[in-house]
Amino acid sequence: MIKLNLQVNGAPKQVVCEKDESLANVLRENLGITSVKVGCGTGQCGSCSIIVDDKLVRSCSMKMSRVSNGANIITTEGIGNPGNLHPIQMAWIAHGGAQCGFCTPGFIVSTYALLKANPSPTRDDVRDWFQKYRNACRCTGYKPLVDAVMDAAAVMRGEKTMDDLAFKIPDDGRIWGTKYPRPTSVAKVTGTLDYGADLGIKMPQGTLKLALVQAEVSHAKILSIDTSEAEAMPGVEKVVTHKDIKGKNRITGLITFPSNKGDGWDRPILCDEKVFQYGDAIAIVCADTDKNAKAAAAKVKVELERLPEYMSAQAAMADDAIEIHPGTPNVYYEQKIAKGAETAPIFDSADVVVEGDYFTTRQPHMPIEPDVGFAYLDDDGKLCIHSKSIGLHLHLFMIAPGLGVDPENVVMVQNPAGGTFGYKFSPTMEALIGAACLATGKPVFLLYDYYQQQTYTGKRSPQNTSVRLAASKDGKLLAMETDWTVDHGPYSEFGDLLTLRGAQFIGAGYNIDNIRGNGRTVCTNHAWGAAFRGYGGPEAEFPSEVLMDELAEKLGMDPLELRYKNLYREGSTTPTGQDPEVYSLPEMCDMIRPKYEEAKKNAAANSTDAVKRGVGVAVGVYGAGLDGPDTAEVDFVLNADGTVTVLTCWHDHGQGADMGVLGTAHEALLPLGLSPDQIKLVLNDTRVCPNGGPAGGSRSQVVIGNAIINGAEQLMNAMRKDDGSFRTYQEMVDENLELTYHGKWSAPANDCDENGQGSPFSNYMYGVCMAEVAVDIATGATTVEKVTFVADVGKVNNFLVVDGQLYGGIAQSIGLALSENFEDIKKHSTLKGAGFPYIKQIPDDIELMYVESPRPDGSHGASGTGEIPVCVPHPAIINAIYNACGVRIRELPALPEKVLAGLKG
Repeated sequence: MIKLNLQVNGAPKQVVCEKDESLANVLRENLGITSVKVGCGTGQCGSCSIIVDDKLVRSCSMKMSRVSNGANIITTEGIGNPGNLHPIQMAWIAHGGAQCGFCTPGFIVSTYALLKANPSPTRDDVRDWFQKYRNACRCTGYKPLVDAVMDAAAVMRGEKTMDDLAFKIPDDGRIWGTKYPRPTSVAKVTGTLDYGADLGIKMPQGTLKLALVQAEVSHAKILSIDTSEAEAMPGVEKVVTHKDIKGKNRITGLITFPSNKGDGWDRPILCDEKVFQYGDAIAIVCADTDKNAKAAAAKVKVELERLPEYMSAQAAMADDAIEIHPGTPNVYYEQKIAKGAETAPIFDSADVVVEGDYFTTRQPHMPIEPDVGFAYLDDDGKLCIHSKSIGLHLHLFMIAPGLGVDPENVVMVQNPAGGTFGYKFSPTMEALIGAACLATGKPVFLLYDYYQQQTYTGKRSPQNTSVRLAASKDGKLLAMETDWTVDHGPYSEFGDLLTLRGAQFIGAGYNIDNIRGNGRTVCTNHAWGAAFRGYGGPEAEFPSEVLMDELAEKLGMDPLELRYKNLYREGSTTPTGQDPEVYSLPEMCDMIRPKYEEAKKNAAANSTDAVKRGVGVAVGVYGAGLDGPDTAEVDFVLNADGTVTVLTCWHDHGQGADMGVLGTAHEALLPLGLSPDQIKLVLNDTRVCPNGGPAGGSRSQVVIGNAIINGAEQLMNAMRKDDGSFRTYQEMVDENLELTYHGKWSAPANDCDENGQGSPFSNYMYGVCMAEVAVDIATGATTVEKVTFVADVGKVNNFLVVDGQLYGGIAQSIGLALSENFEDIKKHSTLKGAGFPYIKQIPDDIELMYVESPRPDGSHGASGTGEIPVCVPHPAIINAIYNACGVRIRELPALPEKVLAGLKG
């Protein structure tokens, strides 16, 4: 142990700690300074950035033995607080720099250090600084952060004022369609918002720390589990195995379709008979400290019999492959699409036919905050589980039978989440912490390290897709044939629904009267398939959008003009046979056309023998909602002080649930004349909040938004007097009128039939993207120099939130196109190893344009937003690479060695 005297944010502090403890943990746990976030834990993300003796450091990788006695330390708390914001914090709010907000305190401190060193930075200076110090953001696409730094610097130089940055409510009192800051923004920029790990530090004394015993192979029979040595280790309360779980010890996948050949009960909470993937949980050590729990976990002995490991769909479909789940074939779901006439005769007589085989990879979500949660038994005997879940009611019913607890005795709460991007659509640790809590009767806390985050959470399911297109010589699409195979890992949850997306979105955006295709879901031993932003859209639209470019080349047509000729117009139908709700794609292409023509000229003029430049375009469509009559519920309560409380589960990945609810409710309640701060939000706690449904498929703004409008109308109808004015709270009480109103809405949609035909979504979102790239001929490295994106997401609730969603989605799609992967479990187990895009990998030049077509069934005319920016840029980038250097990449990501091999070929 060592003792140090420190100056922390100007105050003297004394700490006694282990010399090999990290500075981040000492600040967090010894001193309670929880603005210092620990993400990767290896110095690769910068969320733990602080200033030590005037130097910017990543405190997670700085041991206390390296900290000098008397060191002067500055954290976010020393820069500004909620009552006294620093210009950097105000600028972050003004530009929507804090989305999930987990990385924000580290960026605030890093910016403070930058502006002390360089009060007048250029945008390139800012980008160089964040690259050098590894400040990583998964949400924002970085551009809003650079905008914020530039404005903060201007305020600090006296060229702007804080008032210039502050939002001002328009004279009409409306915040809908403005840049009103998110309700959580101040807490995020000051580091005062508690995420799961912060709340874990503040749990009661006696809370047990958990460590998992996990499989280090991908497929095996379990012969024995010996916990005796671990149970004798210091501080160990209990080692929980499958024998301690009173229920079915399975998480149900809630099978969507009767034709699924599995039963959905295929994922163990704790493995009992078999290991199905690397990282599967076999036991949980419950101990007094994290250190003791991990030491004991290493002493649990598991005897295994190795089985063949099927790490791809092709391996699992081989004739000699055994069934991964005995009794269920490895190909456990098949999906057809049949629209219009038989396609074979059309292909036989078509003027032009093109075809290709494509692969989209196992993309990791890579939130900066690793998975975290805790559980306890409350005074009513209910099991309370707090986590990053984005589907609280959904997960409750998925895990309760496995734990052996009646659903009414389970409470699920979402902690502020440092990004999920879809992986938390699946329960990850919820059943584990629930099992540990029930087995010990004590509160428990579990925090994954980043290796566990990468190896033991779901990934985007890889997809092999073959597409054929038939066209007339003037470019009219006549028919399409498709075949797609989804590698969904070992667990079936939502795999059938994901495979349906191939039928819904391959070729989406174009009027194709005649389609035939087959898709299948395959069980493998690689990482389980989880929802990821776009959920099937990026996998489906990549092949058809690249093949459209190949068709254009064969026809001798411009790629944009070929698309324009075939876009949805009146009389067109989607691949499912549904009429689009709006026909904005031609207008969107018209908006981008002059920029496209200019970009082609610039690419030709600026290409050299060493660096070739090119331009690519793509069109994308995605549904806003879960298939069919998707439903949400909301409660409105009139309070004694005249304010209104809105209660629902609008879950937050970091995308802006708080602003989604506030903006929608404020607009709906506009006749009452309430200011935004008179609308109180109670979100994401199943004890008190109605079921809004999970946050997936960009459904929340549409489905929960309409439920909010319905609840608001009921409340106002009850308050409205005969003369059109509104009753006060006291008048409502005096007249014995209800004070609580229950809003509900179901989408006017229906499920697809066995041929993929139907009207699955009431609302869609549309995107047209242009990418401008530079390819280094010597190395094959591709740089995206500019992205131009035209979006139609209906009427925009809040431009800070929607802009942020587009910027961030574009950045993730760039990663999907060029670098991100989780194929090699060991190599891809870190942010850097998995190809995480830092700021210099994302262009600063991103231009957003909107067509705001009001949706007939949207909330206040709004559709969804979050999925479309991930569906479109990656094919545009791949098309731009071909335009630049003639190399066609059909398997993602387009790593430099793949492009270089194409150049040499």
